[in-house]
Amino acid sequence: MLATPPQAGEGVHNWLFRVARQLHAHLPAVEIVRLLESRVRGCGRHVSRKEIEDAVKNALSCAWQPISNHILVPPVAKWPSVNQEQREAIVSDHGGLADLWELSRPLIEDDTANTEAVIDRLFPGNPLLCCGKFNWDFNTKSREEWRGALASLQFIVPSPMSAVTGMTRDGNVSFRSLKNTGGRRFLIVEFDPKKWSVLPDTVQEVYGNETNYESAMLDEHAALLLHLATFAPLVCTVHSGGKSLHGWFYVWGLPDAEVESFFRYAVSLGADRATWTPSQFVRMPGGMRDNGKLQTVFYTNFNSLDFTQ
Repeated sequence: MLATPPQAGEGVHNWLFRVARQLHAHLPAVEIVRLLESRVRGCGRHVSRKEIEDAVKNALSCAWQPISNHILVPPVAKWPSVNQEQREAIVSDHGGLADLWELSRPLIEDDTANTEAVIDRLFPGNPLLCCGKFNWDFNTKSREEWRGALASLQFIVPSPMSAVTGMTRDGNVSFRSLKNTGGRRFLIVEFDPKKWSVLPDTVQEVYGNETNYESAMLDEHAALLLHLATFAPLVCTVHSGGKSLHGWFYVWGLPDAEVESFFRYAVSLGADRATWTPSQFVRMPGGMRDNGKLQTVFYTNFNSLDFTQ
């Protein structure tokens, strides 16, 4: 794992945690931080020392331990494993990206940036929004203060903020923290496929090339989102500018237990668990990824919802 650190956009943050979890049995924390810092230096994005230290700290509670004579009690998994059989059945029954696009109201005829119009519908009035160009370069401002600037940004917290700043878990004041993130308005479901380069040769042969594979994965993601839309209102679908779709589900006012049950089901179909955290950045609708690709909005449906709450 140390020999093959990922590049930006390939899960650097998760890699830090997984490697730190293994290294706690072999090195003191300060040495782990230094080692990880050297490994991600050329990953293609700025990885702050704080991000690395947080990963090392968070990994300590579930650090790997050498086998001993003690009976180890396996931890209870917070999220379910993927039910591949059910996922495949859903994918075969629910169409693809073209079907999702055709259901958009209004129909989106081109892929030009429509960020301002979408954000106005998702966040009516003038709430505080946390947005950023990078996951280390962000701010919290009112909706009107952001006006005209959002299409150039990558990220947004999918709920209004309750204050401009809040205290992070390590005691620092930040524009983005759990403390200053307001009540959950949207739950984002993302399905992130495996990299083409790690697929077995037999799987690559099925798709022929990486372009075909990525297209097939987007169709799968669209089918899964269409299925989940039978349980909660799907109001927006955004292409990541990479290989996945972000589905925005409107959950305002629903009981917490019901929202968690919905997300657990999504995870059982392969959804990324990271977006459960209310302050987690997601892709800005119509925004611009750091590789210059547009984060295209494929689908919207605001007609039946009351966004004034």
